[in-house]
Amino acid sequence: MKICFPVGSNEGLESEVYDHFGSAPLFIVFDTEEKSIDAINNQDLGHAHGMCTPLKALDGKEVDAIVVGGIGAGAISKLNNMGIKVYRAIKGSVQANIELFENNAMSEISMEHACSGHGHGHGGGCAH
Repeated sequence: MKICFPVGSNEGLESEVYDHFGSAPLFIVFDTEEKSIDAINNQDLGHAHGMCTPLKALDGKEVDAIVVGGIGAGAISKLNNMGIKVYRAIKGSVQANIELFENNAMSEISMEHACSGHGHGHGGGCAH
């Protein structure tokens, strides 16, 4: 399984999970079988609000799950339609979130808990 973590900078497994999928500068992809990581620059960083294209952002790389602090409803819908589940990250490192994921201790982000804006105070349930 390949788990994608939006991050601000590439510090490997010590990278801090980013607060929002679409505006993350890059992604760390952890392969649970190979126990390997790969970094992908966000190829859709300059998108207009609500117009995130997850497949473009991930440079066409296939992943099975996304673990992030917050994400918009459009991106969740697009990812879910591709068979990719989206999970709520805790503050902290990719490594800490991998451990929670592997112990089934993460909740899936539903459409009603998606972000409704890129800044704080926009309402919505993203809680970041």
